Amino acid sequence: MNPIDRRDFLAKLSLTTAALYIPNYGFSSFKKQDEFIDVEIAHGKIRGARNEGVNAFKGIPYAGRVSGDRRFRRPAPLESWTGVRDALQLGAPTIQSPRQNEPAPSEDCLFLNVWTPANDNKKRPVMFYSHGGGYVTGSAGSNGQDGSNLARNFDVVVVETNHRLGLLGFLYLDEIAGSEYKGSGNNGMLDIVDGLKWVNENISQFGGDPDNVMIFGESGGGGKTSCLYTMPDASPYFNKASIESGPGVRMMTKENAVETTAILLKELNISTSDWRKLLSISAGDLLTLQNKFSPVPPFIEENPNRKLTGFGPVVDGVALPHHPFDPTAPAISKNKPLLVGWNEDEYNFFAWQSKDTETFKLDFDGIEKKLEPRYGENTKRIIDVYRKSRSKASAPDIFVAISSITMMGLGSVKIAEKKNEQNGAPVYLYNFGYKSETKIPGTDYPMGTPHAMDISFKFNNEVPSNGSNTGSFFGGNRPERFTASHNFAELWTTFAHTGKPAAVNAPEWPAYNLQTRPMMRIDTQCEVINNRYSEELAMWRSIGKL
Repeated sequence: MNPIDRRDFLAKLSLTTAALYIPNYGFSSFKKQDEFIDVEIAHGKIRGARNEGVNAFKGIPYAGRVSGDRRFRRPAPLESWTGVRDALQLGAPTIQSPRQNEPAPSEDCLFLNVWTPANDNKKRPVMFYSHGGGYVTGSAGSNGQDGSNLARNFDVVVVETNHRLGLLGFLYLDEIAGSEYKGSGNNGMLDIVDGLKWVNENISQFGGDPDNVMIFGESGGGGKTSCLYTMPDASPYFNKASIESGPGVRMMTKENAVETTAILLKELNISTSDWRKLLSISAGDLLTLQNKFSPVPPFIEENPNRKLTGFGPVVDGVALPHHPFDPTAPAISKNKPLLVGWNEDEYNFFAWQSKDTETFKLDFDGIEKKLEPRYGENTKRIIDVYRKSRSKASAPDIFVAISSITMMGLGSVKIAEKKNEQNGAPVYLYNFGYKSETKIPGTDYPMGTPHAMDISFKFNNEVPSNGSNTGSFFGGNRPERFTASHNFAELWTTFAHTGKPAAVNAPEWPAYNLQTRPMMRIDTQCEVINNRYSEELAMWRSIGKL
């Protein structure tokens, strides 16, 4: 079996490690707690730690067992405990390769983390984050998305979940297994819904408002947020959303999912009638099989000639009743405000990840040859449009611009347009544009604003460490990044508070509309740009890509 050969450029670049593990440079390390904090929640008492004005509770179970006879099913009921349960260490992430500074991966992975300024019965907005990593890796434990600074500096409560991913989270068995396995193709998404239900039931004990919940996520987390925005089971538990560098316009179809299951069973020499043999295969062996499939990207283009296989959310007609933003924005969230956007230089993350240095040596003939397999007869026209709008750009600049907007930009614009057409709650479109001077290894080409760099910025984790300017991995060394991070975090937390993004040092951000098409460019100095990329978007529309 070789499903990887059937994937196009985007999937080959692999979103598997996007926003999963970025070295912890520039991020605050754990310090000895000032005191312990005990709180009683629905299933018993837990103990967290207060550190520098933030109460952190880690590894809280929000649902029961998903191993053994619960594999591919909804979790067992969560059992109550007696005494005080420590919530001082991260919970296990789902099955994947080991993660630095986290517990060993485990099938039983349904844990969440909470950061709050105080357990004081106030009604702060709740920011509920879904991590990146495509749909196959990642966790709520990455340092770049630590919620302490958002809670401390902007008076919000932050919640992040671990949930099932990959084969264990998205294997579609609905058509061959019994009723207990209905929804199996979306177990990973339904786990996140269980996390939202936990918030609704318990967050008031952490100074949070269960009636003011913002869901947000980056990369694969943006795709997950797109799904949550569409899912009836999630709808009662959130009030607004943000989709970041992961525009989930479309998801896997049932036909895609059935084909994936058939390939998997064939690889194992298991007939459909004997599917229960999957229950006795070790999780490690299942991970090995999972890795034979390419990761499903958050942005799936409609292409009837493309045979998509892999593990990700499935339009099963029940848990996920339809594609999130195709043909329209979901009616169920018509009255819920939305943020959506992407980073200007998304591609550079994937160049770093794949050790691509050759792209940055190419001339214009070279990038035409590199792009032609994907765009065929339209290639020269695409390059010409970009050269006209960027007269001083080098050939690598043009390649990065084309690759970045097709990865995450066109889907983001499509979501903004579909949401605007509803005439419901507003949608706000953004670009993140702070430029890191850090060079892509093996080149003299700067990172710019690569995929995943926004995480540490919007979590306000680009801050001086102990009064010093310690460089961050993607963000570089310039102290100006602290201002860009504060701007980003303030816009997002104000949206969480009020439903309208705003910051003291940013201009008023108009809602997206089809007349002026305003976009906020987030940087040290934020700027509203009307009709940005107008020539490029007109071209993409004319060749059927938008």
